[in-house]
Amino acid sequence: MPDRGGGPTGPRIRVGRPSRRIRTLLTTLGVLAALAMLFVMFAGFWTDWLWYRSVDYSSVFTTTLGTKIGLFAVFGLLMALAVGVNVWLAHRLRPPLSAMSMEQQSLDRYRMSIAPYKKWVLLAVTALVGLVAGASAAGQWRTWLQWVNGVSFHQKDPQFHKDISFYTFDLPWYRFLLSFGFAAAVLSLIAAALVHYLYGGLRLTSPGHRATAAATGHLSVLLGIFVGLKAIAYWLDRYGLAVKSSGLKSTDGWTGLRYVDANAYLPAKTILFIIALICAVLFFATLWRRTWQLPVIGFGLMVLSAVLIGGLYPAIVQKFQVQPNEQAKEAPYIKKNITATREAYGIDDSDVKNYKGNSNLTGKDPEKVRAEVNSTASLRLLDPNVVSPAFQQEQQVKGYYQFPSTLDVDRYKVDGKEQDTVIGLRELNLKGIPERNWINDHFKYTHGYGAITAKGTTTDKAGAPDFTAKSLPTEGLFPAYEQRVYYGEKTTQYSIVGGPQEELDYPSDKGEQSYSYKGKSGVSLSNPVNRAAYAVAFGEPQILYSGAIGEGSRILYNRTPKERVEAVAPWLTIDGDAYPAVVDGRIQWIVDAYTTTNGYPYASRTTLGDTTADSLTTGQRAVVAQQNQVNYIRNSVKATVDAFDGKVKLYQWDTKDPVLKTWMKAFPGTVKAKSEIGSALMDHLRYPQDLFKVQRELLSRYHVTDPETFYTGSERWEVPDDPTNTKGNAVPPYYLSMKMPDQQKQAFSLTTTFTPKNRPNLGAFMAVDADAKSADYGKIRILKLPSETSVWGPRQAQGNFNSHPPVADQINIWKKGDSEVEYGNLLTVPLDGGLLYVEPVYLRGAGSNYPRLKKVLVNYGDKIAFRDTLDEALDEIFGSKGEPTKPPAEGTQKPSPSQDPTVKQALKDAQDAFAASQKALENKNWADYGKAQDALKDALDRAAKAEAKAAEKSGKPGS
Repeated sequence: MPDRGGGPTGPRIRVGRPSRRIRTLLTTLGVLAALAMLFVMFAGFWTDWLWYRSVDYSSVFTTTLGTKIGLFAVFGLLMALAVGVNVWLAHRLRPPLSAMSMEQQSLDRYRMSIAPYKKWVLLAVTALVGLVAGASAAGQWRTWLQWVNGVSFHQKDPQFHKDISFYTFDLPWYRFLLSFGFAAAVLSLIAAALVHYLYGGLRLTSPGHRATAAATGHLSVLLGIFVGLKAIAYWLDRYGLAVKSSGLKSTDGWTGLRYVDANAYLPAKTILFIIALICAVLFFATLWRRTWQLPVIGFGLMVLSAVLIGGLYPAIVQKFQVQPNEQAKEAPYIKKNITATREAYGIDDSDVKNYKGNSNLTGKDPEKVRAEVNSTASLRLLDPNVVSPAFQQEQQVKGYYQFPSTLDVDRYKVDGKEQDTVIGLRELNLKGIPERNWINDHFKYTHGYGAITAKGTTTDKAGAPDFTAKSLPTEGLFPAYEQRVYYGEKTTQYSIVGGPQEELDYPSDKGEQSYSYKGKSGVSLSNPVNRAAYAVAFGEPQILYSGAIGEGSRILYNRTPKERVEAVAPWLTIDGDAYPAVVDGRIQWIVDAYTTTNGYPYASRTTLGDTTADSLTTGQRAVVAQQNQVNYIRNSVKATVDAFDGKVKLYQWDTKDPVLKTWMKAFPGTVKAKSEIGSALMDHLRYPQDLFKVQRELLSRYHVTDPETFYTGSERWEVPDDPTNTKGNAVPPYYLSMKMPDQQKQAFSLTTTFTPKNRPNLGAFMAVDADAKSADYGKIRILKLPSETSVWGPRQAQGNFNSHPPVADQINIWKKGDSEVEYGNLLTVPLDGGLLYVEPVYLRGAGSNYPRLKKVLVNYGDKIAFRDTLDEALDEIFGSKGEPTKPPAEGTQKPSPSQDPTVKQALKDAQDAFAASQKALENKNWADYGKAQDALKDALDRAAKAEAKAAEKSGKPGS
């Protein structure tokens, strides 16, 4: 028996025990690490499932996940089989060792090193390519669902006479299958060639045959499959011409076949398809002929044909047939593009009418024109983009509340009459919490409180908003309603509610009021598994052990309206501006959602991010797009998100849209029928801004339906830059209750202006009926001004406002007093054959916390008024009570200080400087623009000083 205390066996025992312990420890740590990784993966899956179940859209989660898993498994397995079978076959077809050359014998050590593990190597290679291919296929879940659930458009393209659904739903899936086939063929070819080379089937340097007959046959079949797939690609490319974007003079983003496509590329693709098929047959024939001669000749012929027929021939046609008479050659194809684009963007029914734009009062009855102003439009003086600080100052109440920087415009009945109303929710502001800690951030301060509204057309005597719903809790406009705001645009953090920790409800004279959440929203944290999963998913271990979480605790997250709608309907593109409305005793966020595609034949593409950007676009108000490049869009879904319990409802709005019908087949039961929209909700539905911005961008070119005029570009318009914003971005559209010349009464509308391409004057005015209750909802009306019109464009109107002596003098005085001037929305209204411009002017005085309405600018024709109220300004333009203002009797008026030569020269210099700045702005010459602005300021300063001196000499007080 060995001596355990000494001897030769003793040390081995003492050394062996720690070694086993270390191995055991490392094994344990490895298992724990693997379990931890698995639990992290499980936590993400489990929390997603719990969230979808909490909003009653679990079918979206299961359908999406099931589709991804199915595609991953099927295509991952197919790729693994394709590569694995070809590797196995190449190994099976290896020549006997004795037949190997000296070159191959030098590879013995590689073969010997692989031999013991060849099954594992094969398994690893096939698993790797399978995982990559499966992950790529899983990303095509939208393409698969659209293909398998595709609904017919019942409309055919003008070239191939196939239903449009073929291009939108079928062709993308076929292209994916083709790309997968190419990848499988190439990977199989590479893997098989490596194995053949490693085992002697291929030789690179040895004399004699370069490949065995078995290797030749195997590789030729793979090459034949590759070339056969190329033949299919040529055939599909024929249809791809209908959705191909290409450049054409004067047509940005032009899509569809051109003359050279129809008469050169199309026949070329057909010929190349036939050649590729023949070439593929020649490769397959090597199984019997055992020679590469014919397939190599065929492949060379295919490559040469691709260069000559697919490249050189179309270039010759373009150079010698199209370019000498491009306008006539392309006219039929431009016509197809115009028709398809107008249909795809829903602008084919837009009504374009000529409008004189005569804003001269000569020969008109001023009293009649003045009387028409009120019946033509409810001129909104409260700009939702300017007055948020006023809401913040007057109605914030506490620092832990906030309003969005841009408020919303809606319609509510005030004193029995429907009026344009500015509305904003008092949301939670975590940055304003007095003491920041985990409990306060996530348990105590959990929600905002109340909807605040103000009249859109008037202000109080001090120029502040005339609130119709105010205070905390709110009172006034609305009957009793649930005022707590748990879900909002600014609510981005998670909250844990309903448990032992009470929330702050709202502050009052009696102290802070407490509340415990009674809604059914969120996910229960009573289950320890759920708590552990959320602790891992949110990276917050306190969720697991905090005593503030107990029976009844629920976690709320994904709390912005856009996040929630996008999550339950990942196949929709979400509008950038969700807006709140009080409906049936609840605050509902209304979200517009779009169905889009970029596969509509002949329709020009546009980039959503660029097209919907304007001077007010921020990250919060940017459009959320799955596909940034689109050539078809419909506002197919109206969604609501309850601000209290987060309930999401999707309503079918466009009942004819085949894209929506396709998604409703894929996700049955997720979208409610249009008939389920209640009348109270219908009162607040409106035409969405992002769709309108896309349509106006397209209509700047596609209001023209004549191919020749379209080609020349002589009637192109552009969206002007916002004259009240120094960033130079596009002017935003404005909601306004107004009537167009062919309407009998005012309608809630969305409006915009156009200027001719590279010209500052007004080119057209566009409005869409935005009231969902109206029979004309969505009808686009465009008033096209004559090309020679002198009606001011927005930039000119703003410039003329700024250089108008009374305006320039007053603003200069304000600025000298350290006050800040802010211009509101520049509203444009068609009036009696002319156009009326109205712009509120806000003043933020030194030490003031928010801007107040101080003046109103009005322009009609060459007349400008700058008065304290809208009525006063209109009276000055048209004459008080419709009568022209009578000049004072001779001798009763002292000479105006502005007649002073110094003043006149200074004003002339100001006008010259303004003209120079406008020219520099058009040329984007910022150095000259800055110099011109400095000269303008200097001239206005000189004018103000000279006028003040002249006023003193004439005995008048200075202005």
